[in-house]
Amino acid sequence: MTQTTSPSPDVQEMVAQSDTGARSPRGIQGRILWFVPLCWSLFQLWYASPLPFIFNFAILNDTEARAIHLTFAIFLAFTAYPALKNSPRDHIPAVDWVLALAGSFSASYIYIFYTELAGRSGAPTTFDIVAAVIGMVLLLEATRRALGPPLMVVAAVFLLYTFGGPHMPDVIAHKGASLNKAMSHLWLTTEGVFGVALGVSTSFVFLFVLFGAMLERAGAGAYFIKVAFSLLGHMKGGPAKAAVVASGLSGLVSGSSIANVVTTGTFTIPLMKRVGFSGEKAGAVEVAASTNGQLTPPIMGAAAFLMVEYVGISYVEVIKAALLPALISYIALIYIVHLEACKAGMTGLPRRHTPTILHSLLSFTGTILGLCVISAAVYYGVGWTKDVFGDAATPIVTVALLIAYVALVRVSAKYAAEGGMDIDAELTEVPDPGPTIKSGLHFLLPIVVLVWCLTVERFSPGLSAFWATVFMIFILLTQRPLMTLMNKSNDLAEQTKAGFVDLAESLVSGARNMIGIGVATAAAGTVVGVVTLTGIGLVMTDFVEFISGGSIILMLLFTAVISLILGMGLPTTANYIVVSTLMAPVIVTLGAAHGLIIPLIAVHLFVFYFGILADDTPPVGLAAFAAAAIAKSDPIRTGIQGFTYDIRTAILPFMFIFNTQLLLMGIDSWWHLALTILSSVTAVLIFAAATQGWWFTKNKWWETILLLVLTFSFFRPGFWWDMIYPAKVLSPGVEIAQITENLSVGQSVELRVGGENLEGDYSEKTVRLPFEDSATTSEDRIASMGLMLTETEGKMIVDMVEFGSPAEAAGIDFGWEIKSVIQDAERPMKEWVFLPALLILIGLAMNQRRRARKDEISA
Repeated sequence: MTQTTSPSPDVQEMVAQSDTGARSPRGIQGRILWFVPLCWSLFQLWYASPLPFIFNFAILNDTEARAIHLTFAIFLAFTAYPALKNSPRDHIPAVDWVLALAGSFSASYIYIFYTELAGRSGAPTTFDIVAAVIGMVLLLEATRRALGPPLMVVAAVFLLYTFGGPHMPDVIAHKGASLNKAMSHLWLTTEGVFGVALGVSTSFVFLFVLFGAMLERAGAGAYFIKVAFSLLGHMKGGPAKAAVVASGLSGLVSGSSIANVVTTGTFTIPLMKRVGFSGEKAGAVEVAASTNGQLTPPIMGAAAFLMVEYVGISYVEVIKAALLPALISYIALIYIVHLEACKAGMTGLPRRHTPTILHSLLSFTGTILGLCVISAAVYYGVGWTKDVFGDAATPIVTVALLIAYVALVRVSAKYAAEGGMDIDAELTEVPDPGPTIKSGLHFLLPIVVLVWCLTVERFSPGLSAFWATVFMIFILLTQRPLMTLMNKSNDLAEQTKAGFVDLAESLVSGARNMIGIGVATAAAGTVVGVVTLTGIGLVMTDFVEFISGGSIILMLLFTAVISLILGMGLPTTANYIVVSTLMAPVIVTLGAAHGLIIPLIAVHLFVFYFGILADDTPPVGLAAFAAAAIAKSDPIRTGIQGFTYDIRTAILPFMFIFNTQLLLMGIDSWWHLALTILSSVTAVLIFAAATQGWWFTKNKWWETILLLVLTFSFFRPGFWWDMIYPAKVLSPGVEIAQITENLSVGQSVELRVGGENLEGDYSEKTVRLPFEDSATTSEDRIASMGLMLTETEGKMIVDMVEFGSPAEAAGIDFGWEIKSVIQDAERPMKEWVFLPALLILIGLAMNQRRRARKDEISA
């Protein structure tokens, strides 16, 4: 199988402390610490599968499943993670067993006494409150052990705020809550600890983390590194480019930036240093690539599943919105690496065989065309079988999948036998791409199954991950024996046994990887519960508006800083939950008040991006410490260098807030899509050149400024175009009926509305209301929005708002005025701005090329 260089003991300890728990006891304690995670994985597979409903046995509702999920997480947090740095690693002290059992009982309390608690809802007994208090205290301690003090401190501060409301400064004061009310709300209902965040961890995240652990155990992680290296290792700074691509591929299945650093960095960082990168820059490239792995759909560090619940859109829509920013972020990082290599005059590693240009072109084109043909065949071919064969299509496709698997394993076995799968950090030349790619093609099939279930079958993320995991179990059990048979080796029994060991170990490692996420989502649920209990969300709106002075940009900067500060100590998932709960509604509300309708998904991605950037932000960034340990460099300087590389990621959220086409929203044709992708890629490449101070040669100061202006122009052409052609036309509110009747089906009505809120203060906002497709007349369309209107003294007044309607969700109230109807202006497309920008860019390039040639001649 694949050979890679092992990380140093210090790095292994850092990863264990961060992701899986640093304890490794022997004897009966070690077996318990192996068996309990195994049971957790088996429980999650059972819960996600259709089996409970088939056998009508152990059917659990969401609340019961969440309780069992947290029971496992807390038990393992106390047994796998030492209390202090000097606590024993080779055995579990008696006090930790007591805490683990007490914490597990408190976590499972809502499951054990589910019927009784339902019968006395809102009237908890003393024992209920005692169990809740013990559970809350032990959850905070489990969080401290698994994730460090920051998240525990954040949760504790919010708890103190719950009880100390009357004593707070006036701007954030509230009436407070009793111990009974607070603990009942946070621990005995689904509003706090057992809320949406823990539900997402239970239903979706665990299975995806398990799926990733199985792929890694099967050898897919190493395969991705090999493929990236074989394709890019010969280029300028090739190992660094390979590190970027490999980390992106690993990010498809990994939710941990520190694990990503160690998995790929152990191999790539020494190779980067060999071709000329300093230790700091080699580590920084790996850190930037690995933290950005969490931006990559479909996993996105578990945030994708939380966005489904918080934003209320489908999982496929979340992936669609996140795809282009993640793609251009990686393209920019590869280009940054290229510029670094050009500045230092680096070369790549030599190839075994130097192909001709024609051969390279044919190989590249053939690979792309082959992937397109296979993708089309899968999508349309399997879709066709569903139309023709109906219910029989699933078994037919399953048989075809198994045949494809056996055929691809046969190909892999051949190259494994020829040594095509061996790769390590001492490599002196780039392996041939063909044999390398063919050595693990069967690892792509589980990802095909996952994507097929999500996008074509439209299964839930949990069920899709379940079927992909089932296929991975099949691969783990069969790939070794099949390769042995095909290579005609004699150790079939040994390889079959090794397959079962791989399966068991991947189940255990997947569960141990989930300990931190399990307690993080529960602790972050405390924050969410406090927000709903105290109403601090409304207070935050006033507070942020006061600080920002109503400026959208200042408000976004404030949110970005909060995300970065919290993210320095919080895992990405917990940071996203906390900041999105507090800030996302604020940004949407204040944006609407100032005439900017910001889609909720854009706000959530904004928060998520800055939470990720905190992973390499000094002084805390754990990913930077791991990379520095491998690179033998200074961790603070490595983190700072990594953050400078990540500036290109930091500008993207600001751009897609104001230009939602970057999230593939509002795109109406294929050429529009192509133009959006090309312009955004161009923008991020020239931004990389600006921040690196180098394009074809060293930038002059005015060239850097010009590149930054061009970056802005390509990312947000509407800014300049709006100065020439106004984007919107405002019509009086009394014309709403005529305008609404003339809209096409599927369009929304954009309105400027104003009136008194519940506090008696006058406010205005811009809202966008959809109407039902079946509504044809203006009266029907307005009614389907949930509005009943009356024209009085030349004003259009809201007479009634229907409960549960789009109008109510938008915050419109009785007695408000429809001040104006906003329509898109008829004007030339804003993308015409690209033409002069492109001409300026070409002129700048020609000038730099001329200087670069002059420098070469003089040298």
